[in-house]
Amino acid sequence: MLNKFVVIDLETTGNIPKKGDKIIQFAAVVIENGKITEKFSSLVNPKKSIPLFIEELTGLNDDMVKDAPLFSEIAEKVMTLLDGAYFVAHNVLFDLSFLQEELIQSGQEGFFGPVLDTVEMARILYPTADGYKLSDLAEREKLTHDRPHQADSDAQVTAELFLILLDRMTSLPIVTLKQLAHLSGGLKSDLQQLLDEILVNKEDAMERLPESIEIFKELALKRHPDPTGSTANGSEYQYPATESDKIDLVSKAFDAFEKRTGQFTMMDKVYQAFQCERHSVIEAGTGVGKSLGYLLPIAYFSRENRIPIVVSTHTIHLQEQLLKNEIPLLAKLLPFHLNFVLLKGRNHYISLEKFKQTLEEENDNYDTGLTKMQILVWLIETETGDRDELNLSSGGQIFWNKIKNEPAIFLQNQEWQDRDFYLRAKRKVQAADIIITNHSLLLSDIKGEGTILPDFSYAIIDEGHHFEKAASQFFGHTFDYLSTRLTLSQFGLYEQKQLFYEMERLIDSVSGKNEILTPTTKINQLMTDLTFETDELFQLIAQFARAKMTNKKGINRTKVRFSANDEAKEKKALIHSAERFAFLLKDLYSEISDRLEWIKKESNSLSRSDENKLEEILSFQCELAELRSTVIDSFLKLTNDVKWIEIDIRSPQNVTTFMVQPTSVAGQLKEQFFQLKKAVVFTSATLTVNKSFDYFIKEIGLDPNETIQVNIPSPFAYNQQVQLLIPEDLPEINSVSLDDYVISITEHIITIAEATKGRMLLLFTAYDMLRKTYELIKESGFLHDYAMIAQGITSGSRTRLTRNFQRYDKALLLGTSSFWEGVDIPGEDLSCLVIVRLPFSPPDDPLTEAKCQLIEKRGGNSFSEYSLPEAILRFKQGFGRLIRTENDRGIIVVFDKRIVTTKYGKAFLKSIPTVPINRGRVDDLVEIIHSWL
Repeated sequence: MLNKFVVIDLETTGNIPKKGDKIIQFAAVVIENGKITEKFSSLVNPKKSIPLFIEELTGLNDDMVKDAPLFSEIAEKVMTLLDGAYFVAHNVLFDLSFLQEELIQSGQEGFFGPVLDTVEMARILYPTADGYKLSDLAEREKLTHDRPHQADSDAQVTAELFLILLDRMTSLPIVTLKQLAHLSGGLKSDLQQLLDEILVNKEDAMERLPESIEIFKELALKRHPDPTGSTANGSEYQYPATESDKIDLVSKAFDAFEKRTGQFTMMDKVYQAFQCERHSVIEAGTGVGKSLGYLLPIAYFSRENRIPIVVSTHTIHLQEQLLKNEIPLLAKLLPFHLNFVLLKGRNHYISLEKFKQTLEEENDNYDTGLTKMQILVWLIETETGDRDELNLSSGGQIFWNKIKNEPAIFLQNQEWQDRDFYLRAKRKVQAADIIITNHSLLLSDIKGEGTILPDFSYAIIDEGHHFEKAASQFFGHTFDYLSTRLTLSQFGLYEQKQLFYEMERLIDSVSGKNEILTPTTKINQLMTDLTFETDELFQLIAQFARAKMTNKKGINRTKVRFSANDEAKEKKALIHSAERFAFLLKDLYSEISDRLEWIKKESNSLSRSDENKLEEILSFQCELAELRSTVIDSFLKLTNDVKWIEIDIRSPQNVTTFMVQPTSVAGQLKEQFFQLKKAVVFTSATLTVNKSFDYFIKEIGLDPNETIQVNIPSPFAYNQQVQLLIPEDLPEINSVSLDDYVISITEHIITIAEATKGRMLLLFTAYDMLRKTYELIKESGFLHDYAMIAQGITSGSRTRLTRNFQRYDKALLLGTSSFWEGVDIPGEDLSCLVIVRLPFSPPDDPLTEAKCQLIEKRGGNSFSEYSLPEAILRFKQGFGRLIRTENDRGIIVVFDKRIVTTKYGKAFLKSIPTVPINRGRVDDLVEIIHSWL
């Protein structure tokens, strides 16, 4: 076995060696027999100027490298280090291509030995990691990484990481290692060689698997204990009704217990709502501790009444928080045991049988091969088989569709049933006392889509302010270009060798092919027509939208209403195309049905692999039916739903989406949910407008006279923790153009950022304003030493952007809609929140327009009944980002003067806790910032 590994990291003047980019720092760490035995690093004179961007990134400048050796002077040393070794790097092809170029230019032969990539290894061995940047992995493994983007520091950390990965790989079961070795031929690195060497060593010794792992049908899986049965037997336990009972109970779970009166109030209100069988709405301010505030009473109620209770959340983040933090805490303080289960939709779970089948298929592309390797490692760790645990590439997501859990018709092997993750989740649900799920799954239960939720009469809806929106989306449809093309490409043309080809191959393998089946060529033509019609339909949707956008200069992303009364010629062409598309989908569906029926009838015995293919074809057929129903509901059926097009005119086709949603879900929720349940409790930190629940109750379909309404304020002393600043030297937002407004606020942002030393979250209501502001700040150069992180510009999810923001001492984070809530940045990482404008929905937003028209039609005032309360709730969510603990302090700056110059502005201020308000010129306000922070 090659026992020498050389971990390399380079800093360079750019990305392309062929275009003259050069190395400015070289570092190597040598590992032999599992130990670091040598380190070497050197600055390198590139004989060219270092670009400013690289200087900012690495901290290396021209002065530092001017007396450094040329690469040719260290080339021989580099070759000596690499002799007889694996070349290891984080993103190895980058470092290797650079080094190769420089070595050859220096008259050396270059390196032609085996290479290993720690990015690739980490993706396989840490399939559930949040990210695979070196800094992310160093943080995960608690490795000290004090100088990112300096080669010596990066090489040291990569070497330490590589030793951990090597150790992890060596500890895998032999059966898994063999499967990984088989799949690793298509990787970018020579991992196959390393795996083969590890296998030679391991196969010489006797393998002893840990107790937690079992081998079933050549798959290494985590062993699972059977779910414990219901815990409802045994002693009776009384709900802790008095304050002293609660203190005795809750203090058990905390080392330093602090009584929260608001939390105790919430416990009683939830318990009473369930006892009295009354629907309730509870607004619990930040810091009340609402999770425990509802979990404790429902635990007692479930225990006393021997019934399951459903807790529904909007975000996965909150579900994880409940499972990792709150439920273990609850378990510590309860005098009895309860079963909790997290429940998701069926296709969140892997089908082991399908996955095992795909391991026998060859010709994987890179993404598929890597995803199979990730899943093999994941199966040793996962207790749930839930896709959300995995960090999959977009190609990996496509592969997941082949192995997701679905009702099976052809594949029904009983042997897999005991280990089927979906069936296991169902069994757990039957024995569960408290079931945690999401709004979508709860709604599919309402819609009668056969979920796995048991019958339940009591529910907690956490993050309740999202429920109406989730219901609107759920009762509506989304039709977009990329998903449609992706769906159809699974079947493909015959020559593309996808499901269509597989289906024909199956028919050919059955002796005595029946002539009554439509010829292959005819179905191929049908697929060609469908692909053409897809492009045609989305081009017509884009044309319709563009024709309606005549007055929106300079705006790229927009929404355009699609109305039943529209007589435009573009609309007629669009409807005709949709009709043709729906007919073609129906024809293809019928042809597949005929073929599947024929195969079922004519074939006596199918191989497992063939059965697996038939399941895939069946699954595709279901997607076709769903697609057709969406097209009919969107274009061909007259409904009262709101319909609109979302488009980006820079690439109209690829990002065009057609949306359909009901104007109101109150009626449906009332009839199909509230009237059928005994008690549903909604809770959130933002349910009231000006201390009243009226708006929320009406939108959701509850009866105000029958609903218990409770407002529990935050325990924080906001008047001592927050200063609210309103600059008076900004123009009124609606009195100037977007560009002029952006210029004005950019000057203010720079001034305030310098005063607060960054640590600043800026909330925008529109992406175009965010982008223009970001570009202008960058262009100005005033904040060149600040990290600028912007949603839609900096790559990464909301969580990743937030985490990056917290890493820097001086940073600005710019966000739109999703950043107004659910961003949790406690402590000094966030000291200043800027609300750029009051978060009213644009009046021409199709859903807003439709809701307002409905109110006006029945003689109401759409501004006070809808636009204002909706904006106030979002403003409250934004306000809530700043103070997350009782020790936080901070500044909130509102640029939109309407908050103090209009009558309705007072409603915004009345809906948040009372805080000191300061108005003045920005220079005067900066003085307040200096004295406050």
